[in-house]
Amino acid sequence: MLRIITQQADVRAELQRICDRTHDEQVHHKEATVREVLQAVKRLGDKAVLHYTAEFDHQTLNPGELRVSGSELDTAYQQVSKDLLEAIRLASRQIEAFHRQRVPKSWVHFGDDDVVLGKRYTPVDRAGLYVPGGRAAYPSTVLMNAIPARVANVPRVVMVTPPGAHKAINPAVLVAAQEAGVQEIYRVGGAQAIAALAYGTETIPKVNVIAGPGNIYVTLAKKLVYGTVGIDSLAGPSEVLIIADETANAVHVAADLLAQAEHDPMAAAILLTTDTSLAKNVQVAVERQLIDHPRRIDTEKAIAHYGLIVVVESLEAAAQFSNEFAPEHLELEVEDPWALIQHIRHAGAIFLGHSTPEAVGDYLAGPNHTLPTSGAAHYASALGVETFLKHSSIIQYSETALQKVAGAIDALATAEGLPSHADSVRRRVQQDE
Repeated sequence: MLRIITQQADVRAELQRICDRTHDEQVHHKEATVREVLQAVKRLGDKAVLHYTAEFDHQTLNPGELRVSGSELDTAYQQVSKDLLEAIRLASRQIEAFHRQRVPKSWVHFGDDDVVLGKRYTPVDRAGLYVPGGRAAYPSTVLMNAIPARVANVPRVVMVTPPGAHKAINPAVLVAAQEAGVQEIYRVGGAQAIAALAYGTETIPKVNVIAGPGNIYVTLAKKLVYGTVGIDSLAGPSEVLIIADETANAVHVAADLLAQAEHDPMAAAILLTTDTSLAKNVQVAVERQLIDHPRRIDTEKAIAHYGLIVVVESLEAAAQFSNEFAPEHLELEVEDPWALIQHIRHAGAIFLGHSTPEAVGDYLAGPNHTLPTSGAAHYASALGVETFLKHSSIIQYSETALQKVAGAIDALATAEGLPSHADSVRRRVQQDE
């Protein structure tokens, strides 16, 4: 059952426990396994990828089956309904429209004495996208990862995803990939997929950036290959925190909590409310909605271990607790969400009002649903076009400009004990004289 806490002294400890839920003693053992996988793939390439796919995913492939064929991609369109195809295309348009607003522009500034300063943005050459499988199919994750890469004009986008039964990839995932502009898809998942993208194999190309969420093995692999390649973030189990007042509908709040809890047994679903009656009604509504729930076992585990209702003294207090937790998803189901948002400093995505469930953002509002988790919203942001771009500084000095700053550069370089730095300026200035 979803617990209700009314003692404010217990709130911070509970929120911290939930935030730290992935920091268990098993992580070190899992990290050792991941290191072994990474090294094997780096040394043996496809052979190691196929070995671990058979061991972990129980699918025996040959090298020619790693890449999804053109005929499979074509057949996928025949296997999805017209309604689903239209929904994928609508989501694609919405996501692309949003991310096109976020493309940073290169710029230059022409200053005094012909000094030119600027910044130039260019895409990475190759991006690798990880799309999880297992518990469910995630065409939405395909769109959220691939479309920003396309908007960034990445020349080559590679996608990996675990094979399901009979080596199959969910047709909705394949259709979403094609709608988002991805044609190069490989049936491999887990740490071995991250290793293949980071180091390259005979079949799978080495990329510059890896993006996309996955299980703990995928997350640890991304952590360990960072530096060899760039990554978007280290995504943990999903989470929602809802701040609600007496104007909220208990049935709707319960549905939103369960929408998060059904993701994973380690998903977190938290309600902070000023209304004791709402707290009790939500608790009852959650139990009712769990009856005959198709994913009841996993959802109940999440609710039991990482679900929480807190009755707070004020909305300002709720905002303070939320800022300390820094949730991945934050819903403001209150009478005046725009007033409350002024108190919010840390959240991956913020959903305002009674008609904006998190599912809107998950699928097609436009903003990305790959978000910082486990408190990372204190310093990190959503995946976006910037994930696939890098910027270079542009600097040009004229002879006159260099002469004016030569003395300052000389003083700084001398103070740092770098005589050739000073000399590289001094020789130019003396030559000009």
